Amino acid sequence: MKPPMLLRLLPRLCLLASAGLLGACASLSPDSGFSQLQTSLHEHLDQDLAWARDDEQRQALKARVDALLARPLSADDAVQVALLNNRGLQAAFAELAVADADRVQADRLPNPRLSMLRASQASTGDVKLEQVLGFDLLALVTRPQVSDIERRRFEQVRRQTGLAVLTLASDTRQAYYAAVAAEQSAGYAEQVMQAAQAGADLGRLLTEAGNWSRLSQAQEEGFLNESALALARAREAAASARERLLRLLGLSGPPQPLALPARLPDLPDALPARPDVEQTAMARRLDLQATRLQVEALAARLGLSRTTRFINVLEFGPARELEGAPGSGAKTGFQVSFELPLFDWGDARVAKAEALYMQAVERAAQRAVEARSEVRESDQVRRSRYEIARRYRDEVLPLKRRIGEEKLLRYNGMLLSPFELLADAREQAASVRDSIEALRDFWIAQARLDMSLLGPAGPAPAPGTDAGAPDPLP
Repeated sequence: MKPPMLLRLLPRLCLLASAGLLGACASLSPDSGFSQLQTSLHEHLDQDLAWARDDEQRQALKARVDALLARPLSADDAVQVALLNNRGLQAAFAELAVADADRVQADRLPNPRLSMLRASQASTGDVKLEQVLGFDLLALVTRPQVSDIERRRFEQVRRQTGLAVLTLASDTRQAYYAAVAAEQSAGYAEQVMQAAQAGADLGRLLTEAGNWSRLSQAQEEGFLNESALALARAREAAASARERLLRLLGLSGPPQPLALPARLPDLPDALPARPDVEQTAMARRLDLQATRLQVEALAARLGLSRTTRFINVLEFGPARELEGAPGSGAKTGFQVSFELPLFDWGDARVAKAEALYMQAVERAAQRAVEARSEVRESDQVRRSRYEIARRYRDEVLPLKRRIGEEKLLRYNGMLLSPFELLADAREQAASVRDSIEALRDFWIAQARLDMSLLGPAGPAPAPGTDAGAPDPLP
């Protein structure tokens, strides 16, 4: 009795498949390259990263987040909460697993295909039986190129994921400064409102006693209304800045307790030096590294397209055919199938690959130009915002305080009216509010420069505007 066909063909198949056995043994990495991502980001980010893949890990992260939220948040604490709790970032980590699966899939040979045909003729009892075991030889030939393309793509995805981490950290830091400044400004707006209320009450009493004109009283009432509107706007801005920060921190549902400090960090005594910002950015920016890997992958794909221009399907395998009465001898041989380039010569696919490659090259060159300009602009903005904040700290506010002290002395000597003293208090509060915005703008500019050295930071906001960060990752 003859052994089954697959057993008889096994020796022939061993030689054919031996070249691809190593590729067929490719396996997924244990953490999809997440540990490599942590290592590469350690020099740029002094916070922990965690990828929660099950409920137990999510509960552990929640405990860490709750511990951080139990105390007033610093800027670093806010960044740490966002890195642990932002679900959009967790979704970005999953892209690593997708790219790792594609990398492994490209490194494995396709499964062989077994086709069978059986036909019989009832009148004569003749039977026709065909059995073919096919292997994709083209996949074996092009496997090194395809594997190299997917490995480059995996490295590109890893850098893009790292860029998403750094972007979230920078956005959170900027939103934190905006939220603290907004609440601090709202507090000073409330002090202005109290001063205006005191002036309006005093004016009403003096008017009723006949010691003040109704015009002066109306002016005080008008300032009270303006102060009330300013306070409402300041509270609205504080609420919006807080909600923006909550979104980046990944805190949802009913308003969660979020303890922020009462004031922004102090301005440093000297501007931290950042020499050679352009060269640093060119060497460290992850978006430029990812773009370079994309260009290299497209170059490899162009070579693959040229290799498979005429033939992109090639299968080979042993075949067995039996025709005639049952029990008659079977014919053995092999079958080769390939695509005939009669209508499609592959020139369109090659032209498309060439166009995509040249497009990526031009975009990479333009991105390098934009990166240099962006980091120069960020450095210039940081210097300008520092000078503005320093002038408020060292000159404007001390001068306002001296003026206020002199006016208080004159008020004590009955040389100034209480309304002039209240007006001066309102002016001082307005100066303090402007100094808060200047300090906020500096810290945001500092965060933007740090980000522009590692990736795109976007256009710089105008001075005194709401410079909060955008919404979190999709």
